[in-house]
Amino acid sequence: MARKPDLEVTFAAERPGLMGGKARLPEPARKLTKAEAAIVRGNADSIALKIACHDPALHRRLQPAGQQGRAVFEAVEQARVEAIGSRRMDGVAMNLTAMLEEKYHRAKFEDVSDRADAPIEDALALMVRERLTGQAPPPAARKLVELWRPIIEERAGKNLDKLEDFLEDQRHFGDAVHDMLDALEMGEDRTTDSEDESEDGEEENRKQDSADDGDAADSGEMEKTSADDTQASAEEMPDAAAEAVDAPTADMADDTEMGDADTPGEPQRPKNFGQNEPRGPDYRAFTPKFDETIAAEDLCEPEELDRLRSYLDKQLSHLQGVVARLANRLQRRLMAQQNRSWDFDLEEGVLDPARLTRVIMDPMHALSFKAEKDTQFRDTVVTLLLDNSGSMRGRPITVAATCADILARTLERCGVKVEILGFTTKAWKGGQARENWLTAGKPANPGRLNDLRHIIYKSADAPWRRARKNLGLMMREGLLKENIDGEALDWAHKRLLARPEQRKILMMISDGAPVDDSTLSVNPGNYLERHLRWIIEEIETRSPVELIAIGIGHDVTRYYRRAVTIVDAEELGGAMTEKLAELFEETTAAANERPARGARKRVLN
Repeated sequence: MARKPDLEVTFAAERPGLMGGKARLPEPARKLTKAEAAIVRGNADSIALKIACHDPALHRRLQPAGQQGRAVFEAVEQARVEAIGSRRMDGVAMNLTAMLEEKYHRAKFEDVSDRADAPIEDALALMVRERLTGQAPPPAARKLVELWRPIIEERAGKNLDKLEDFLEDQRHFGDAVHDMLDALEMGEDRTTDSEDESEDGEEENRKQDSADDGDAADSGEMEKTSADDTQASAEEMPDAAAEAVDAPTADMADDTEMGDADTPGEPQRPKNFGQNEPRGPDYRAFTPKFDETIAAEDLCEPEELDRLRSYLDKQLSHLQGVVARLANRLQRRLMAQQNRSWDFDLEEGVLDPARLTRVIMDPMHALSFKAEKDTQFRDTVVTLLLDNSGSMRGRPITVAATCADILARTLERCGVKVEILGFTTKAWKGGQARENWLTAGKPANPGRLNDLRHIIYKSADAPWRRARKNLGLMMREGLLKENIDGEALDWAHKRLLARPEQRKILMMISDGAPVDDSTLSVNPGNYLERHLRWIIEEIETRSPVELIAIGIGHDVTRYYRRAVTIVDAEELGGAMTEKLAELFEETTAAANERPARGARKRVLN
């Protein structure tokens, strides 16, 4: 169906989707029932239709710039490609229906009663599916759709009716979706000016798109995407849409994609994104009194921490050897920079026995002393800030915990202090802050409506052995919820500024943009993202803290100046050690250049 005979398919207990040119499906049970088989087939059909009927390059040009508009655009495009398969093949239609029913059942949308808890992108996608295929929303999602249906039908019903005319024409379908977003007052500027293209130039642009992407994207037939484009897109669905249906019990809550690059990103921000946006005066928390900063050992009993740590070790026993080798390589590189070096011919210090021959030859010659040079990075602290959101559930969080554990041990051996922090929220879709907002009469633009949970797994002054078992807390069921990156980054940054060390390094590890459904549903769609960009800009331009970021299946180079994107969580250990090694080597090189220049000046004088 995907027209990719070389497509590699794997099964894992993680979110299904495409990553690095591989299709990942839910791991089936040993005794597969008919219903469970239909769900697995539905995920496979969804991925295959996305590959066959979707042009990633055209999609990137058409998608809106705002986070909420982009989430809707992604969800509706997925509904389009699935509708193509449903209309052509009855078996595919049944498989997709089973997949959607399971997806929304896991997300517990049967119990939703408030529009603030119902993601509009999912409601719109299901209504588009209804228009294009005639299929009603699955039972698990009917309440979700009915909460939004009156408003959507009133404002954009006519726009929904027009979508069927462009079912197999992605370009015109995207334009129609933009019209629908405008009708819903969610329209924003596109990332390109494709809307200004004339009808006469569309065919030429389509040919140019095909030349750039190495594939032929004909609007009248199922489009075949090349392997490079499929990997480059790496499932473009933004994290706002991906996490909108992620619920506490949803191990594989979405069939959407996890990344948008198949190779590590360059360590700079792309030019087309420009500078980070200012935060603006509007960002605030509705009430911060329910937020908490807590040590990992206070969230869990010691016996449970021991059990979770053992579980973590068993989960990644084979990976520990790989990460340990990378850590040892980092240690050798750091220790090589710590080789003892000396300043000679000083008037005081340690007596230099190699120069005693001068005194023997000339008793009037003064004694010569030497002193050991200071190591440039001994007075350094590194903070590892780990995303503890629901989308990290499964493989990514176990790999992140193991890498943080081994790197902390390695850097400690080299005399570098390490702090390990995590960030999430206390509740899904709003906590006590949201309840206060409801009690206050739902004032407009309330700001953040969830309760933060910032976790200290290891403080900088705590030895690794004492904090080792704390990292097992990341394996605890129900811990990982939503992510508000901007405030977490600000929190970690302020902790670093209070440290006495001369050099401070902050490494952010995340797999998506900031997402909190409760906050985004009652504030502008890019509310959290704008705040994150403002915090990053403040740190990068005004702070002595050196900030680097690693994105797991998520392009962080559009936010951070010094960043790298990896496709698979398995690459995290290599990326972390390499970026840290680069930072330390830069310092050593700069330190070595300064004395050299001074020496040349003395010779010239």
